[in-house]
Amino acid sequence: MSAGRKSVLVFRELPEDQLARIAALHDVTTANPRKPEQLAAFEAALPGAQGLIGSSYRITPELLDRAPRLEVVSSISVGVDNYPIASLQERGILLCHTPGVLTETTADTVFALIMTASRRLVELSNHVREGRWDRNIGEDLFGWDVHGKTLGILGFGRIGQAVARRAALGFGMPVLYHNPAAVELPELAGRATHVPLDELLARADIVAATLPLTEQTRGLMGPREFARMRPGAIFVNGGRGATVQEAALLQALDAGHLRAAALDVFAVEPLPQDSPLRRHPRVTPLPHIGSATHETRYAMARLATTNLLQALAGSRPDALYAPGA
Repeated sequence: MSAGRKSVLVFRELPEDQLARIAALHDVTTANPRKPEQLAAFEAALPGAQGLIGSSYRITPELLDRAPRLEVVSSISVGVDNYPIASLQERGILLCHTPGVLTETTADTVFALIMTASRRLVELSNHVREGRWDRNIGEDLFGWDVHGKTLGILGFGRIGQAVARRAALGFGMPVLYHNPAAVELPELAGRATHVPLDELLARADIVAATLPLTEQTRGLMGPREFARMRPGAIFVNGGRGATVQEAALLQALDAGHLRAAALDVFAVEPLPQDSPLRRHPRVTPLPHIGSATHETRYAMARLATTNLLQALAGSRPDALYAPGA
């Protein structure tokens, strides 16, 4: 290894131009441990790795023990559920992520889920595809309006705020939100109200979760919370799957208390083949596509690469993860 160059382990594929940015300054090993044929190369590279960059792979304290030279982990994600925060801090290893660049795209996805569940878009598209559209549809296939309905948002960070703008300014929806603290947004003055959780659940026609996964939010939506939602309400999750007790959601759907659910995230991903959520007639499941557009995934990779290079150069990364921020 040349003087000044460090060892970087890329554990998820990067765009070629971003990989070239790293290779111009450091020695790179690319090995995706989710691919069996690359796992051995990944494990062999760990002892010398000073930088890790990738996503969608659980980094454990035991893995960190095998990477004693590690200085930085740069995740191509906003969420950091796959990383042992305390263990990284104990070892003095920086953790970077990619907030901001996926806000609007993920908000698009959440609002698409709201529209899809309310207007029964997937169900009715299948009605056509399967050759069952042979006359005008009747009331049994009608959907429900979105405009003017009350939207409750759980979590009011960047994504929750972006969803609120779409709802309040684009669809004339009164917005209620539950968050640790009220957020002042001039463009939503008089249109978005900070309320306790129980009030939000009781008043909202549609509840959309954009929550991060923390000890406080894990399993937040359980039997009690679903029971407190309005009869006939719709539940949407575009945050983290483990914030929802999925058995309780299924019970509320099966009992007819909730009209529908639309989910982009699940407690276990990919969703197990035997999960009732895959085929439930009142559920629209998506394969965690919140940020999955060409433009946004490239922007995430570019920011993660910048974070990595800044950290290895001894500079403060643009998006250093700060617990509780």
